[in-house]
Amino acid sequence: MNIAVIGAGAAGFFAAISAKQHHPEAVVHLFEKTNKVLAKVRISGGGRCNVTHACFDNDLLIRHYPRGEKFLKKSFHQFQVQDTIDWFTNRGVALKTEKDQRMFPTTDDSSSIVDALTSAYKNLGGQLHMQSAISTLTPKNPGFEAIVNSQTHFFDRVIIATGGAPKEAGLQWLKRLGHNIVMPVPSLFTFNLPHHPVTELMGAVAPHVKVRVEGEKFVSKGPLLITHWGMSGPAILKLSAFSARLLAECQYETTFVVSWLGDYTEDQVRALFEDQIKHKPMAQLSSFRLPEVPKRLWLYLLDTLDIPSDKRWNEFSKKHRNQLLNALLYDRYQMSGKTTFKEEFVTCGGVSLSDVDPHTLESKRQNGLYFAGEVLDIDGVTGGFNFQAAWTTGFIAGKLQSRA
Repeated sequence: MNIAVIGAGAAGFFAAISAKQHHPEAVVHLFEKTNKVLAKVRISGGGRCNVTHACFDNDLLIRHYPRGEKFLKKSFHQFQVQDTIDWFTNRGVALKTEKDQRMFPTTDDSSSIVDALTSAYKNLGGQLHMQSAISTLTPKNPGFEAIVNSQTHFFDRVIIATGGAPKEAGLQWLKRLGHNIVMPVPSLFTFNLPHHPVTELMGAVAPHVKVRVEGEKFVSKGPLLITHWGMSGPAILKLSAFSARLLAECQYETTFVVSWLGDYTEDQVRALFEDQIKHKPMAQLSSFRLPEVPKRLWLYLLDTLDIPSDKRWNEFSKKHRNQLLNALLYDRYQMSGKTTFKEEFVTCGGVSLSDVDPHTLESKRQNGLYFAGEVLDIDGVTGGFNFQAAWTTGFIAGKLQSRA
C-alpha cells in the first residue's frame, strides 16, 4: 500500500509515524513543499516547544477549543494528553509541567521534540520528500493520482495535514474535492492600541485580569501583558481565539473592557478602599499595593484620573473612589488592528468538520482521504492545546480506518 502524507508539520509528522506503525508493510511518503520540517514545533514556546497541556480530563480539555470542541471530544478517547506524554517519554524525551500547566521538554529545547519525531519516522523506514509540492490531487476510486514536482504518482491513501491557510484561496483545492470550507480568519493575536499612553507601561504584567469585548458575553481570564503596541498575554490571546470571527467582522476595530482585579466585585473594591481609609488614613495612595496591579499600572490609573498619587487616604473623596473603582473593574480600550506572529499563525476555519468522521478522520466526501491538524476547522487557545489536537488527529488519521 502506498500512503501519502501532505505537510511535514506536527500533525503531518505524527500522522506519517502513525501510518507506518499501524501499517508497517506500507510505503509512507511524507511531502513537504518547503525546505524545512516541523517549523512551528521549532519556534513554539520561545523555542522550547509547548508540547501539550497538563489537563487529563477530556471534558475539561475540550473547553479550550473555540472550534472543534464536540468533534475532539470523540477523538480524544483514542489519543489524549497522557498518550502524548507517554509517546515522547518512551522515546527519551521527558516532559515537565510548569505552574500554568503548560508542558515542555525538560531540556527546554524544541530540538528534543523535533529529533524525537524525525528519528521515529526515519527508524520506521518512512520516506521524506522536501521541496515537493503536490500541485494536483485527483481521486481515482480507488486511490488517488497526484502530481508532485511535475511527476505523476499513485497513492492508495492520502492524509492531508497542510496546516491553516490565511486565505480561503489556499483551500480551494480541497473545495474542488467536494469539501465545504469554513472561511479562515486569524486566531491568537494581540490587540493593537496605536499611540495609547498605556503602551508606555510596556513589559508590565497584570497576573489575574478579566477581559471581554464590550457588549459580548464571553469573558477571558489570565495574565495580561502590556506591550509597546498594545496588549497581549494569555487573557488577550484567549479572547482573540474565542472572538475570532466577531473581531474579523468588525475589522479589528472595537472596544474591549479590562478588569484589572479579575473576579473582584464592586463591593470588594469599596471594602478595600474603606479598609485603607480606616487603618492607614495618612498613607499616600502611591504606596498602596495590590498583587493584581503592578505599581506602574496603579500610578498610571491614578494619573489618567487626575488623582494626585501623593494624596492621602483620608483625603480620598467619594468621587475619586468611584472613578478609581471604574478604572480597576471596567477599564475601556479601543482596539485598532491586531498583531499576529507569522511563525505561530493559527487560523479559525478550514475544512468543515461536518465533512470528516471524528472517529477515523476520514473524509465523508472522498473515501481513502484523511485530514489531520489545523487544516481542519479546529483551533485551541494558547498553552499547548493546538499541538495536542495535532498529535491526536495525526495519530487517528494514521490508522487509516475506514468509516463504518
